[in-house]
Amino acid sequence: MTRNISSFDSTNGAQVASSGASGGSIFGKMKMAGRCVVLAGAFVASGAVWAGPGADYAEHCASCHGEARLGGTGPALIPETLKRMRGPKVANVILNGRVATQMPAFQEDLTPEAVEALSAWLKTPLEHVPPWGEAEITESRDMNPEYVSVEAPVWASDPMNITLAVETGDHHVSVLDGDTFEVLDRFPTPFAVHGGPKFDPTGRYVFIMSRDGWVQKYDIYALKEVGRVRAGLNSRNIAMSADGKWLAVANYLPNTLTILSTDDLSVVRVQEVKGKDGTPSRVSAVYQAPPRESFVLALKDVPEIWEIFYGKNPPQFGFAHDWRMEGMAPNDNPFPVRKITTPDYLDDFFFDQTYEYIMGASRSGEGGQVIDLVIGHKIADLELPGMPHLGSGITWKRNGTTVMATPHLKDGVISVIDMTTWETVEQIKTEGPGFFMRSHENTPYVWADVFFGPNKDKMHVIDKQSLEIVETLQPVKGATVAHVEFTKDGRYALVSVWEDDGAVIIYDAATLKEVRRLPMRKPSGKYNVWNKITFSEGTSH
Repeated sequence: MTRNISSFDSTNGAQVASSGASGGSIFGKMKMAGRCVVLAGAFVASGAVWAGPGADYAEHCASCHGEARLGGTGPALIPETLKRMRGPKVANVILNGRVATQMPAFQEDLTPEAVEALSAWLKTPLEHVPPWGEAEITESRDMNPEYVSVEAPVWASDPMNITLAVETGDHHVSVLDGDTFEVLDRFPTPFAVHGGPKFDPTGRYVFIMSRDGWVQKYDIYALKEVGRVRAGLNSRNIAMSADGKWLAVANYLPNTLTILSTDDLSVVRVQEVKGKDGTPSRVSAVYQAPPRESFVLALKDVPEIWEIFYGKNPPQFGFAHDWRMEGMAPNDNPFPVRKITTPDYLDDFFFDQTYEYIMGASRSGEGGQVIDLVIGHKIADLELPGMPHLGSGITWKRNGTTVMATPHLKDGVISVIDMTTWETVEQIKTEGPGFFMRSHENTPYVWADVFFGPNKDKMHVIDKQSLEIVETLQPVKGATVAHVEFTKDGRYALVSVWEDDGAVIIYDAATLKEVRRLPMRKPSGKYNVWNKITFSEGTSH
């Protein structure tokens, strides 16, 4: 098997034969990809696929997890990613679905015997996992021949009040004027965008990543895609360096962190991720820590935090805190790595305002920890029941201190924590588990969705000071309502109706009255340029 067979057209997830740069640009494959999906569907429907778990996978799993099991909207289903799901756990997930994810239950579609066979089949190694290092990434790099840079925006809107709306229904992004809400452009993205787009410090360029590892660069001023590159086979998210020079890509497969040049998407480094004892690990997420000029990695398979420095003056070895003892590489390495041992696995993070402290939790456990990045040790425990979603946490000022609030993926509760004492201030009861929270420095309210369960059509509006729910909105009865973003000035709140025939609903953030609806195809996240590049209060970072 060659790399051709495992290369995906990122527009729709179909397997498309490609020989990299010599095989033609992805910009010329868009029409052919649609034909591949139709043919693949016909092939399965006709019964030509051999009977057994392979046929069941093709019918029920491939659309989300990729035809080669290498991931799509869902993770890769291979032994490397399933090794922590021992015994009957895989079969149980197939039968009953998975809490706090979009993994459905198949107990009405597959017999118990078929589930057992499929579970065993998924745990068998692929005949060949294609290598995906610097050479393969470089070969996949595909720059748009039609792109021409411009000196100024080709539109008259406020460049700092542009908002991007990701439409997962048909894999597009809409570029919105934050004042008029006019759609300036709607462009195709890689398949299954994940982890949130990242803007460069000027707000001109945005970088978008898909679950199958493609990274796309788009010029907002020119309203044109610059190019794309496949930085991994199954990826989690991206992070932008504070100086805008580097883009880090967190990969599940292979177990690497890829660092790209934001200028031309060329590969700068492929960092293999292994714990201090040599155990390989998936990278759950990568974050930027601007004051530290570093990327911070959450690891799935080893109880460690990694910090990779990109600044010109990375921390020196010192007598008081000799980081060589913590696994930091020598300073002649352009991206020195510091490895910090933690008491438990931490695959979800939230940083304090100084980026000296990490609030971390494991998706498989209860509670959390506070890690002091300066000394590299745990300093406090956190009361966080019900699988917190720290990556969606936000902060604001209250009673002379700063508090942090996070939703929980299992329980209908929002935890509010004092970031000075690390004590829980309040646990706000909600109508169900939530996924996202947002606010803005110019609004007295926090908006929190109820993403999971029967009340998924609700949106709570919470007073920042009293911590009481002041209103519960129900924009579309029975529809999933999620994720809020604000305009630059905080005057308007944009809410997603997360359905294929959905919409972005614009609310007056003061009166909580609906102003306008923009029809969209399953819109998920919205991202305002100003809020993101200034790390606005109430926006996840």
